Amino acid sequence: MVEIMKNKLPNTHDFCFMRVPADCRSSLFTMVMVRIGIMTALGQFMLGAMLGHTMSFYDALMATFLGSMLLEFVSLGLGIAGAREGFSTSQLARWCGFGFYGSSLVSILIAFSLIGWFGVQNAILANGLNYALNNKPGFVICALLSGLGLTALMTFGFRALGWIAIVTVPLFMLVVGWIVCELLAGYHLIELMTTLPTGEPMTLGMAATAVGGGYIVAAVATADIGRYCQNGRHVFWMITLSIIVGEFVVNSIAILIAHALNTSDVVTIMTQTAGWIGLLAVILSALKINDSNLYSSSLALLSAVEVISGRRLSYVGLTLVLGTAGTLLTVAGILEKFTGFLLLLGVMFPPVAGVMLCDYWLLKTHRVELDESLRQQQLPDPKILPAVGWNGVIACLAGILTGLMIKMGIPSLNSLLVSITVYALLNGYPFKKAVK
Repeated sequence: MVEIMKNKLPNTHDFCFMRVPADCRSSLFTMVMVRIGIMTALGQFMLGAMLGHTMSFYDALMATFLGSMLLEFVSLGLGIAGAREGFSTSQLARWCGFGFYGSSLVSILIAFSLIGWFGVQNAILANGLNYALNNKPGFVICALLSGLGLTALMTFGFRALGWIAIVTVPLFMLVVGWIVCELLAGYHLIELMTTLPTGEPMTLGMAATAVGGGYIVAAVATADIGRYCQNGRHVFWMITLSIIVGEFVVNSIAILIAHALNTSDVVTIMTQTAGWIGLLAVILSALKINDSNLYSSSLALLSAVEVISGRRLSYVGLTLVLGTAGTLLTVAGILEKFTGFLLLLGVMFPPVAGVMLCDYWLLKTHRVELDESLRQQQLPDPKILPAVGWNGVIACLAGILTGLMIKMGIPSLNSLLVSITVYALLNGYPFKKAVK
């Protein structure tokens, strides 16, 4: 039975509606490669260049640090929970504050946000492909070809994530390293670090929110990947190494390039001044990030449809539909809204994470049922769940409104802390003891 599950489920089922069994977990190397692949796409260079064009080098690094700590906290908490339970993020949301039907709202929010990211990354690829072909096909044709081609790859599920990451991550780092050396040749490091930015200034709080918003959806969806980790230690190294490489290394390089070239449009320059090597970087970037975007969005929407209608859709069929939708967003010009998109995500998703983290690690509302079902390698009985976890919904709304309305400090952190506090108080904590 186990062999059948190993051979067939990752293709057609991918454990969408069940726990990932212990003997189907992946190695630490594979998981680190998958996560680094998510964190080192060209979209990260766009974010770093935006910081470099609007802030000094040291202020941009401080914004990177603050945003990264938010991502580390959220990713570790939800990733370890996912590894422990073998649950996807959508399944975890059911048992961590949002209830049976309420979790579908979280799933839909994750799915549509990740499809938006798919559209952003596909636009970068389509621009590079069109440029390499002398603008003959046109942006729309290139966007359709790249988006639908990558969608076809992701019908293979998590197995595709693993081998794509192992192949593309080292190649991407080598190619980008070569491009960066070419662009920065002749510049002095100290001079670039002390160059004053020329773009419209951005506050530290807004910049940190943009850094957090850049990968907050991936952080909230960490359980989708973390459930394939063998233990919490593997989750820690997967998250920490990916943040070091993806945030600090990549952002630092992008900030320096923005200072050297006096522009925030670093990705276009990187890809269009390096010929076919630049195009290779774009292709590798899109492969290793959009596979994760499409994978997690498919898992999330599968869960939402199951909750709402009771039907279990095909993973392959839904992946094709969502990939097509993301491709159409590319054609519609979502790349032009990049900064606003990041800032919105930066205050919408931390409250979702706050409710789930508070419920799982502090209140432990359903820990007894989860532990018992884990011993039996089954799912807990959903009949004991409330239809909607209204306390979770209220806490989320409070966090989102706080992030949008209060500009002091770091909006994304404000929204996270408010959601945790409101949810804990609504559930009687610390006056009512949590389950031990």
